[in-house]
Amino acid sequence: MWPMTKTFTPDDIIRYVYGETTTEENRLIEHQLAGDTALRHYNSELRGLKTRLVKETYSPSEMAIGNILAYAQSKAPKATMN
Repeated sequence: MWPMTKTFTPDDIIRYVYGETTTEENRLIEHQLAGDTALRHYNSELRGLKTRLVKETYSPSEMAIGNILAYAQSKAPKATMN
């Protein structure tokens, strides 16, 4: 178990926002969030970014797909007839 004075890194908060922390880490992070305005603000910003990222969908352009397929074809072994 970590001491109550654990300082959390930005990576710890990102893991927390994405639900990748343990129950014990959650408890400690939430305790620190309650008393740290800057950390609370960072947590809020990350949650907002996560929400916006989930809403966005991206698709490659037809040109990008064509370039990838052409490159893959140029690197594929050539078939030989015996």
